[in-house]
Amino acid sequence: MKEVFGALLRDRVGRWGLFGVGLVILMALTASSIAPFDPLEVNTQLRFAPPGEGHLFGTDYLGRDVFSRILYGARVSIFVGLISVSIGAGFGFLIGVISGYIGGRIDNLIMRFMDVLFAFPSILLALLIVSVLGSDIRNTMIAIGIVFMPVFTRTVRASVITVKNMDYVQNAKTVGVRPVWVIIRHIIPNTLSPFLVQITLALSSAILTESTLSFLGLGIQPPNPSWGSMLSESRSLMELAPWTAIFPAVFIIMTILSFNILGDSLRDVLDPKLKI
Repeated sequence: MKEVFGALLRDRVGRWGLFGVGLVILMALTASSIAPFDPLEVNTQLRFAPPGEGHLFGTDYLGRDVFSRILYGARVSIFVGLISVSIGAGFGFLIGVISGYIGGRIDNLIMRFMDVLFAFPSILLALLIVSVLGSDIRNTMIAIGIVFMPVFTRTVRASVITVKNMDYVQNAKTVGVRPVWVIIRHIIPNTLSPFLVQITLALSSAILTESTLSFLGLGIQPPNPSWGSMLSESRSLMELAPWTAIFPAVFIIMTILSFNILGDSLRDVLDPKLKI
């Protein structure tokens, strides 16, 4: 990990990705300490106050401080992204290892089910799951996790199929190493590189999906701050108070771009073929 982190710091693009991701995480962790106002505090006398000294990013249609809501929205986005990707990555990794190592009918059955999930556009599948389970933060995380599970399953399965045919794995089987230890000691460590890259890229997509669901009213419910719900509330106020939509949109774009840049840089660092 020290070598990977050092390589990311030496890469100019990787430094920008780390900086952007670190900034958003710092915002999420320190929101309660650095937010100048309560994000739920309503003050109708300060409705649509423009950005300035009193309110750095201005106020919205209820007089709530936009900057404070942005900070708490970062906490929601990072929390939902981490938990939902953990759900998808955890189940996807386990299923991918089983499918790739065992093969045969079990592999075909698992992959046909994943193909069914892949047949749905990700946002439509998430909308369907949230509509069935209900609109709250827990169901939003479950829905996003299910959406990303097939991606992780396919990524891990492809790596396992490649690694299990390597000579050192075949030699381990020949000398009588139990299948469980073959998987733990020889296969899993050599499938982690593409898996970690996929996690980084999935985090950006998960944050975007959460923002989309909140924008449509099926994610984080008002008055709780979420970048997507802030965009939804301000879409009819663009001419009157454009800052209420601009700042949430900027932070959504910045966060997704940072995770994508970090993922691309991490792929370059972890892929030995790109070092030749």
